Parts: sequence; C-alpha cells; structure tokens
Amino acid sequence: MAADTRDEPADSEFGQISRTKDVSFRLLALAATLVGIVSLAALLLNVAVDAVGWLDWQFLTNPPHPDPYQAGFLPALVGSVAIMLVIALITFPLGVGAAIYLEEYADDGYLTRFIQLNIANLAGVPSVVYGLLGLGLFVGLFNIGYGTVLAAAFTIALLILPIVIISAQEAIRSVPDSQRQASYGMGATKWQTIRNVVLPRAMPGIMTGTILALGRAIGETAPLIMIAAPTTVFGLPNGPFSKVSAMPLQIYNWASYPQTEFQYGVVAAGVVTLLVVLLTINSIAIVIRNRYQQRT
Repeated sequence: MAADTRDEPADSEFGQISRTKDVSFRLLALAATLVGIVSLAALLLNVAVDAVGWLDWQFLTNPPHPDPYQAGFLPALVGSVAIMLVIALITFPLGVGAAIYLEEYADDGYLTRFIQLNIANLAGVPSVVYGLLGLGLFVGLFNIGYGTVLAAAFTIALLILPIVIISAQEAIRSVPDSQRQASYGMGATKWQTIRNVVLPRAMPGIMTGTILALGRAIGETAPLIMIAAPTTVFGLPNGPFSKVSAMPLQIYNWASYPQTEFQYGVVAAGVVTLLVVLLTINSIAIVIRNRYQQRT
C-alpha cells in the first residue's frame, strides 16, 4: 500500500507533463494553420481592395486596350476556359485509364515498377520542361501551331497527367479487396468488377485529385510562354487551331505596363477574375464528386 502511495505523485507528474505537451502541440499546430490562413486572407483582401472600381461588366466583356479604363479580359477569359475544357477531356480518361491498368491489370514486375517510378518522377518535373517538350512535340513535330488552343491544352495536360494518374491509383488502391472478391464470387468478370464495384467507390478520390490538378493547370504560365502563346489576343478563339491567350499571360503582360492603373487596378481585377473562375470550376467538380459519393 505504501509503495502504491509513493507511485501516485510520479504518475500525477507524468500525466501533467503529457497534458502540457499535448496542449503545446495543439497550440503549435493551430498557430501554423492560422499563419497560412491569415496570410492568404490578407493577400486576397489586398487584391480585392485594389480591384474595386475596376472589376465590372465592361472589364469582363471588352478586349484588351492600351487605355486602362477601357481594358478588358474577355479573350483571355474565354481562352482559359477553352484550354481547361480540352485539358479535362484529355487528362481524365487517360489518367484514370492508366491508373486502372497499373492497379488492376499490370503484373507487379520490374517493368511496372519502372513505369511507376517514372510517373512519380514526372510529377515533380518543372513546368518549363513540359513547355519545351510541348514546343518540340506538338508545335515542331505534329505542327499544331504556335500558341493554339490544342498546343496549349496538350502541353499543360502532359504537366498534370502524372498527378491525375497517381491520385487515381491511390483512390483505386483504397477500395477494399474483399469487395472485389465478393464481386468475383457472384460471377462478375474483371471488367464488370472494375466498372460496377471499383470505379464507383474510387470516383470521389479520383475527382479530388483531378480538381487539384486542374487548379494547378489554370494558373500555369511557363508552358504557354514556351509554346509562344501570345500574351494578348484581341479576338475570341473560333476553333482548336486558333491563337489563344490565357488569364495568367494577360495578367503578366499588364503587370509589365508602366502605368500605375495597369500595375494595380487592372492586374488586381484580372487576379480576382482568375480566382473566381478557378473556384467555379472546382465547385462544379466538387458537386459532381459529392453526387458520386452519395450514390455509393
């Protein structure tokens, strides 16, 4: 009994130290979170304040103009949306198809491991390298044209394709193997199991990875510069081989103008428009993902 009494202060002291460490770590994690959130909020607030008085219907519907009070964003806005649509149509089926093959069909051999290693390495390659690849492959070899919708879309699609493949693989891998075995036990084929069991349950994760990849794609500038996409276009693209600009390129061009109105007001209005388009695309994708999640 005496020994138990002597052990009580030590246990109490140990518990107190553990609680102190727990509270300290919690506060540290909260501080790290607040630093990022507050910094982002301050940046967005600063940009939004600068955009007041510049972001209006005339800005969204006019073409670029040397006069900052008549400058518009419409060609770059439409060009970015067109590029993003083509990118989504390219990367989603290719990325998901590659992930399905690697996870469900490919043997766990040296060739598969080599492919997996290269996909992981390609996800970290700088975007300017993909720009050079697009310039040599799509512009030079396939002769799609400098700065066209297809050249821009194919180049940026190569950039985000490894991200889509990796995220789709992780989503497919997260589906319990017992569900596959149950499907096989009911007499389903491999393809029926993938279509009816694996893909519906993996789709929320696949959509999440695709959303993140598209969010990166809409802000890319270096690949577009490398394929000689024009920084300013005065007309809307009327086909896949039309010259096209994008919102980041147009904002970059305005930032190089000497007038203060361009460097602050017009650029801020362009940045806010870019963020709104990005959030809109992400919101649509999230709604689609949630519907898949509810169905499963």
